[in-house]
Amino acid sequence: MRAQSRTPWSNTVRTGLLGGVAALLLSLVGLIEASAQRAIITGVLSMGHTLLLLIYVWAAQQAVRRLAADGERQPSRLETLTHGALAGLLISAVLAALVLLGQVINLRAVFINASPALFDLLTLKLGTWLGGGVLLVVGVVLGLLVASLSFIPSQFRKPLVLGLAAIPVVSVLASALFAIRGLSLLGALILLVLVAAASYLWDLKKGAVRERMNNLTPTGQRTTRWLRWLLPAVIVLLLPLLGKYPSEVLDNVGLYILMGLGLNIVVGFAGLLDLGYVAFFALGAYTMGVLTSPEIQWAGARLTFWEALPFSVLVATISGILLGIPVLGMRGDYLAIVTLGFGEIIRLVALSDWLKPYIGGSNGITRIPKAVVGPIELATPQTLYYLIILGCLVVAFVTIRVKDSRLGRAWMAVREDEDVAQAMGIDLVRTKLLAFATGAAFSGLSGAIFASKLTSIYPHSFHLLVSINVLCLIIVGGMGSIPGVIVGSLALVGLPELLREFSEYRLMMYGAALVFMMLNRPEGLMPEARRKLELHEAEGGAGE
Repeated sequence: MRAQSRTPWSNTVRTGLLGGVAALLLSLVGLIEASAQRAIITGVLSMGHTLLLLIYVWAAQQAVRRLAADGERQPSRLETLTHGALAGLLISAVLAALVLLGQVINLRAVFINASPALFDLLTLKLGTWLGGGVLLVVGVVLGLLVASLSFIPSQFRKPLVLGLAAIPVVSVLASALFAIRGLSLLGALILLVLVAAASYLWDLKKGAVRERMNNLTPTGQRTTRWLRWLLPAVIVLLLPLLGKYPSEVLDNVGLYILMGLGLNIVVGFAGLLDLGYVAFFALGAYTMGVLTSPEIQWAGARLTFWEALPFSVLVATISGILLGIPVLGMRGDYLAIVTLGFGEIIRLVALSDWLKPYIGGSNGITRIPKAVVGPIELATPQTLYYLIILGCLVVAFVTIRVKDSRLGRAWMAVREDEDVAQAMGIDLVRTKLLAFATGAAFSGLSGAIFASKLTSIYPHSFHLLVSINVLCLIIVGGMGSIPGVIVGSLALVGLPELLREFSEYRLMMYGAALVFMMLNRPEGLMPEARRKLELHEAEGGAGE
C-alpha cells in the first residue's frame, strides 16, 4: 500500500523546522556570534543577522515553491502569504525556544557557544520574553516579505533580488580589502538602486544589443570579440593595485587554479578520481627547494628558479606516470583509496628521518630563492602575481587545446565508459597515463611557484586537505569546465581568505556548499556544456 502523499501544510512545517534546525546549528557552533563582529550595514545589520536572514529567505521560498508545485490549482495570495509566514514563524520558534531554554538550563556546560552574547544577538538585546516575542514577529514578517516577492512581476523581481544580494557582497569585499567597517545605510540604499536599475535596463535592452551585434560586419564582430577579452584582461592586470593583502589572496587563488586545472584533466576529463593529488604539488615544491636552496649541499651547484622549474615539472610528471602504472586496472572508489594512500606516503616519507639529510625531514627546506626576471626580483605578492597569472594562462591554453584534440576526446570517452572506449580502439594504458602525467605536471608547476613564494617548505604544508580543497573547487565550479575551475577557486579559496577570522568554520562552509550544489546545481556553477546536457537529459528521462 502506497504511503499517503504529504499535504502542502506538512511540507511547509517540515521546511520551517528544517530551517530552524539549520539556524540552531549555526548558532550553537558559534558561527552566528562570530560573524556578528563583521558589519554589513553599520549599526543596522551584521553578518550574523545576514546568515539568519538567508535561512529565513530559503525556508519561505521553499514553502511557497512547494505549495505552487504540489497543488492541483494555483494557490491564492492568502495561501501563499500564510505558508511563507508559517515557515518564518517556525524558524523563529526554534530560536526562541533556544533562548528560553538557555535561561532555565546552563547550556554552556554542553554547548560552549550558547552564551549570553548569542542570546542578546537573537533577541536584539530586548530580554528573554520581549525579545522572544519580537523574534516571532520578525519571523512572520520576513516570511510574508519573501512570499510577497512571488507576486512581483519577474522583470522587477530579479533586479530587486540582485540589488539586495549586492549589499552583503560589496560590504564584505570592502571590509576585507579596504578595512571599511560595513556600508552606511545611505550607501546600501544607493547600491541597491544602482544594481537594480542596471539589471533592469540590461534585461530591457539586451535583446536589442545582441541583435545589433549580430548585424555587425565581420570586422566589427572581430573588434567586439577583442574588446570583450581586452577589458577583463586589463582588469586582471590591474588587480595588484588593490594592495598587498588582496594580491596575497589572489596569489593563493592562482596557485589553486593551477592545481585545479591539472586535477580537472584527471577527474573532469578522464574521470579518474585522484585523492592524492597533493603529492605532485609536494614533489614540485621539494624539487625546487632541493635544486635552489643553499641548505641542501648534496645536490651540487645551486640553480636559479627558472633553471630548476623544468626539473620540478619533470619530476612531477614522471611521478604521475609511476602512480598511474599500478592503478591502471582500478576504477571509482578503489582508485580513490590508492591515490589517497600515495599522497599520504609522500608526506610521511618527507617527514621521516630517513630522508632528512636530503630534504630536511620535519625541518623542511628554507632559504629557497625568489624568482628573478631581469633586474626585478618577484619578492612581493604584487610582482609574484604576474608570474602566477602567466602560469595560469599557459596551463589554461594547453588545457583548452588538449580538450578538443583527439587525446581530449579519448579522455572523455574513457570517462563515459572504459569498456566501450577500449572497444572503439582507444589505448586505455596510454590515455590514462597521459591524464595522470599532464595533471601531475600542472600540479608540479604550482608547487614550484609555491616554494619560491614562501621561500620555505615543510611536510605539514602538503596534507590531505589540499587535495580535498582542489577537488571541492572542481565540483563547485563544474567538472570538466575550465571557467568553472576559476569560479570554484574564487568561491572556495578567495572568499575564505577574505573572511580569515572565520577560518575555523571553513570545513563546515565547504560541506554546506557541496550539499547545496549537489541538491540545487549538481553540474556546478559554470558547468561544461556536455555534462550539463547529460544531467538535464537524466532529469527529463526521470520525469517522463
